[in-house]
Amino acid sequence: MNKHFKKYRDELIKFLRSTDFSKAIVLTIAIVIPIGIFSNLGILEVGISIAMGCLLSSPSDVSGSFKHKVLGILAAAVLGSFSFFIAGYSETLVWAVIPMLLLTMFSISYLSVYGFRASLVTFSGLLAVVLSFANISSEIEIWEKSLLIFTGGIWYMIVSVSWYLIKPERATEQLLAETMEITAEYLRLRIKLLQSDANVEKIQRRLFQKQTELNEHHESLRELLINYRRSSGSSGYARKRLLIFIDLVDMLELAMANPLDYDKMREVMETDRDEINAFSDLSLRIADQLDLIALAVHKNSRLPENVVPKYLKATKESLLKFRNKIDVTQKREHLLLLRNLYDYQSRQVQKINNIDRILRNLEGKRKIFKDKEVKQFLTQQEYSFKTLVTNFNFTSAIFRHSLRLAIVVLVGYLVGSYFSVQNAYWILLTIVVIMRPNYGLTKERTRKRIVGTLIGGAIATGIVYITQSPAVYAALGILSLTLAFSLIQRNYTTAAIFITLSIIFIYALLQPEVLNVIQFRILDTMIGAGLAALGNLILWPKWELQNINNVIAGSLNSNLEYLDEIDKYYHDKEDLPVSYKLARKKAFLQMGELSGAFQRMTQEPKSQQKKLSLIYEIVGLNHTFLSALASLGTYIRNHPTTRASSDFETYTEAIAYNMKNAVNILHHKDFKDQKPEKVTEAGKSLHQKFDKLARERDLEIASGKERIDEDTRLRLQEAHLVTGQLEWLMDISEKIKENVSRITLPNNE
Repeated sequence: MNKHFKKYRDELIKFLRSTDFSKAIVLTIAIVIPIGIFSNLGILEVGISIAMGCLLSSPSDVSGSFKHKVLGILAAAVLGSFSFFIAGYSETLVWAVIPMLLLTMFSISYLSVYGFRASLVTFSGLLAVVLSFANISSEIEIWEKSLLIFTGGIWYMIVSVSWYLIKPERATEQLLAETMEITAEYLRLRIKLLQSDANVEKIQRRLFQKQTELNEHHESLRELLINYRRSSGSSGYARKRLLIFIDLVDMLELAMANPLDYDKMREVMETDRDEINAFSDLSLRIADQLDLIALAVHKNSRLPENVVPKYLKATKESLLKFRNKIDVTQKREHLLLLRNLYDYQSRQVQKINNIDRILRNLEGKRKIFKDKEVKQFLTQQEYSFKTLVTNFNFTSAIFRHSLRLAIVVLVGYLVGSYFSVQNAYWILLTIVVIMRPNYGLTKERTRKRIVGTLIGGAIATGIVYITQSPAVYAALGILSLTLAFSLIQRNYTTAAIFITLSIIFIYALLQPEVLNVIQFRILDTMIGAGLAALGNLILWPKWELQNINNVIAGSLNSNLEYLDEIDKYYHDKEDLPVSYKLARKKAFLQMGELSGAFQRMTQEPKSQQKKLSLIYEIVGLNHTFLSALASLGTYIRNHPTTRASSDFETYTEAIAYNMKNAVNILHHKDFKDQKPEKVTEAGKSLHQKFDKLARERDLEIASGKERIDEDTRLRLQEAHLVTGQLEWLMDISEKIKENVSRITLPNNE
């Protein structure tokens, strides 16, 4: 019981210290102050207009550099004010409403081609158009209200920036802690694959999801930390957080590079389950320690004791006991598998130690990228007119979404007008909030919105029957508004509950018939959600199946580039080039993109899930290929190795040939078969080298030399791991090529 209570308490503390909650507090303050001031002055409409400007500008206030934060809020304020101005005057002319809705909804939404932050700014413009139909009051002119909305945006920016300057590192700390938590969960999932009863497919799907989340967090952290470093110089804070981020990226690579063929590991170690359990326990301890560090960062509290080195020592003792109880000549492969696993875990422990020492201000001097190199890791968004032109066609998902949104909003407006629905703009608001470019996300948000609205309506009805106090309604409205804004990114269903509550109680202050407000709120939400879901289903939907071949090809190509960088580094063995880490980053991001595309595909109608099992197999093989690449690259980077042999070259060329052919098949290009003779000969040669080293070691053991030389151990380990990884990569590349051939066949389910 105490354990569960502590968990809930920690989650509550993390929530209250989160940037989501603080942003909700900022928005609530920014809204309540002008309404309170101008209400007392007898000009409530001015306060409401300024509050509307705050509301419209807040969506663009997301994590990022200070410059992007300010520019995003300013852009939202300008677009919101201008959109309200156009929509407000068009609404007064009956003949202008329909073309206005079509043009403004399409053109504003289409600006989302400029990326995620731009999509948040455009959301402000879309909301402004919808709110122009609210007709809360007509005491002031539309142009005056537009200026007040802009003023509200500026006011919100002032409050938000002031809050940010009090604790500018808070967003970075939260993002860093969240990245630690997701990395810890990723480590737990990876080690679960060693369990004899592991549900591999279920674990694999969760791994895909976690890697997508990690990619998103890594991209956000790169922008935050690199821009912070460039603006503040090489400050101690910026340098330390960047070092922690580098260690977290390395931990992901190490986790993917865990040098194990899990099927082979389970098979070989079936008789030595105790040893496997000891190593599994260490991996879980590493994940737990990372979680504890993340919690300390969230709470800004004292760091936990670093107990991981103690468990690493115990695992080493377990490895030595295993070594002493077996006949090495008979179980050499078992020993090498465990040795490789121990080396991997040692490096993960070192990363934990690095993070712990940095946070305790004990870290030594570590080399960090120069500014020119660091800039290369940022994903630059191109804001050019060419981007608009390039996407202006039906192959663009944003173009289709913008056109679809414009038509569905128009239909919603006509439905509301025809049936004289009270507060019909709620229908439009629901459509704008729910509709997304892909069907799966729209369907999910539709379900959550309906459920949240029904629950919120039921709760509000119960409260209305208990009390009719305006003071209670005002307090609940403000509290619900704050909780809604703070939860919208964390739990959309719960956020929808509080959105419904806040709207109902705010309207309850203006209209005595509260139950009617609840009734129409639910009805309008149901209509809007239904139209949004139907629109995404029938109006030029962009199914993932239509583009999945290109996404697969992109991931295969990025893996090829990563393989090429590993090959170059194995030959040179000098300082690790920036190109290596850029190739690794690209491979991880492309793998995340492929995983995301597959996840979205599983949410689409069954008719659009053709070849789903085959695509899942390709996604899994590609993920395994990237893991094997990371394993090979990590080993070569972190161990003394011999010169890359011609056999290594033969294998990498054949692997690359298979992958290139797979890409050619996806692009419907011709390819030639690879002759396997050289690869077979190279495989025999690599095994002969390992067998020769093993025989030499067996002779040493026979002569009484139980303790192996470090050089001999490293050469045996290299020969075993490199040969195994090359054979594994070859096998995976052949399976990828075979499955890609099947995916391009017609009528293949």
